[in-house]
Amino acid sequence: MDIKKLLDEEVLKRDTLLEISNDKPDPMLIAKTHKDETISLICALFAYGNAKLIVKFLATLDFSLLEKSDDMIKKELSSHYYRFQNSSDIAELFITLKRLKNEISLEEIFLRGYKKRDSVLDGLESTISKLWSLNEYNSRGYKFLLSKPPNKKSSSTYKRWNMYLRWMVREDSIDLGLWSGVKKSDLLMPLDTHTFAVSRSLGLLDRKTYDLKAVLELTQKLKTFDKNDPIKYDFALYRLGQEKIKLN
Repeated sequence: MDIKKLLDEEVLKRDTLLEISNDKPDPMLIAKTHKDETISLICALFAYGNAKLIVKFLATLDFSLLEKSDDMIKKELSSHYYRFQNSSDIAELFITLKRLKNEISLEEIFLRGYKKRDSVLDGLESTISKLWSLNEYNSRGYKFLLSKPPNKKSSSTYKRWNMYLRWMVREDSIDLGLWSGVKKSDLLMPLDTHTFAVSRSLGLLDRKTYDLKAVLELTQKLKTFDKNDPIKYDFALYRLGQEKIKLN
C-alpha cells in the first residue's frame, strides 16, 4: 500500500469548505467566521472533547468582550462553563488575552521565540510564558487551557497549540493563513488520540506513548512525504480517525 499516495489523495479530497459545517462540526467553524488571531486561539484552546459540544459552547461566546472592561467580562461570562473550565476560568482567559492585545500581537510574541532557532517550541515557550505573566489568576481549569511553557522535560503533545499554529500559518480551504513569519516546514503535528491511533495503524508512527516525542517522530515521518508542508496531512488524518475510515 502506497501510504503517501493515499494520504495525498485524502488531503485533496478534504481541502474543501464542505469539510467544516454544522454537519461536520469543528472549532474552525467559529474561527473562520471571525478570521482573528485572538479569537482563533480561544477556539483552539477549548478544542477538546466532543466536536459538536465544542462548537456549541464557542457559539455562545461574545468575542467583543475582548474590548471591554474586566468587570464587564466577568459579568457577561458569569454563567458560562465548559467541561474543566468554570466561569472564572473563561473570564480570566478573556482578560489575559485582552491584556496581550493591548500590548502586542500573538504573532509578534510567538516570533520573538521562534526566530531564535526557527523552533515552534521556542515560539510556544515565548507565547505561553507571556500569557502567564499577564495574569496572576491560577486554577486547574485555567492551567489546562494555557498549558505550561514547553521545555526539555515536557511530555505534553501541545495538540491545541500546534493546531492553532496550523490554522495561523497554513492557508487553504481549511486553514486561515493569518501569519506570514513562520515557515510551514517548521510546524509540528497537532497530535490527538485520533491521529495517534491512525498514524500507528498506518505504520507512520512506531512510538507507543502519546507524548511530545511521538509528535516529533510523526512530524519527521511526514516530512519524508512533503518536507515543505508536512502538517498538511493533519486534518486528513484527524478525519480518518474521527470517522473510523480505514485506508485500503
